[in-house]
Amino acid sequence: MSKDVVGILLLALAGFLIGGVYSAWKTAKVMATVLGIAALLAIGGAVAWFLG
Repeated sequence: MSKDVVGILLLALAGFLIGGVYSAWKTAKVMATVLGIAALLAIGGAVAWFLG
């Protein structure tokens, strides 16, 4: 895979996880927090991938 495709897939994963945070926040705050941390890691990984 090219460098751009991996970064875009990481950003798509982050968007999916942020959607999970939004939908889970009212009922399961702990799980939403875990999803939020995973989303931040995916965004950080995408940024590092694009800059590296």
